Amino acid sequence: MRPDAPRPQIVGPDSGPEPPFPLRLNGKVVKGFGRGSKELGIPTANIPIAGLSVGGHEDVQSGVYYGFAGLDVDEDGERIMTEEAETNHDEDTAKDIAETRSANGVGEDVNGASAKRVGSEEAKRERKGVVYPMVMSIGWNPFYKNTVRSVEVHILYTFPHDFYGAHMNLLILGFIRPEYDYVSRDALVQDIMTDVEVARRSLDREAYARCREDGYLWEFGGRERGDVGS
Repeated sequence: MRPDAPRPQIVGPDSGPEPPFPLRLNGKVVKGFGRGSKELGIPTANIPIAGLSVGGHEDVQSGVYYGFAGLDVDEDGERIMTEEAETNHDEDTAKDIAETRSANGVGEDVNGASAKRVGSEEAKRERKGVVYPMVMSIGWNPFYKNTVRSVEVHILYTFPHDFYGAHMNLLILGFIRPEYDYVSRDALVQDIMTDVEVARRSLDREAYARCREDGYLWEFGGRERGDVGS
């Protein structure tokens, strides 16, 4: 159960991330549990524990972490295809894009958003992806009595719609707290909202804020891809 002691407002040394941080993992966004938005009002992208193997972090401690998430979408959640991604994306992604373009007849992606063709003036003008702060939970989520360990990522930005099929890169910069059980859903939500504020304050420090420009977050083409669920 959650202890009654006051929560710290900032976590991690002011000098910046220390080992084992930063941790890196990435994957493709697919449909997951769906309860973050429906039950808690906190949308998440869920990674099965196998997704941690992409970054080699299967044994990471259960708990809540903070950092940045990079996505190959624009601020509206529409897919952005970089030249590198167009050339090197895996066969499954290529098949999905071909099927949705054919089915819709106008080059729409799985979210109904128009795919931006490489070489178009629009694509050249736009930045190739977005990066936002995130807070994430790794563990068993005892309140929901999960039978498998999972990863739940909450991006600190509100997109107007889902972005299934997008690729997400995670740069984990620090640990917020251990995993707890809760006596009620309200208590769980309250602690998650505190996690969000702790993450925001911790990432606002200069040594952490500059990690937003880490090249790992912005690179999407030719990368090994796991499956991320939302």
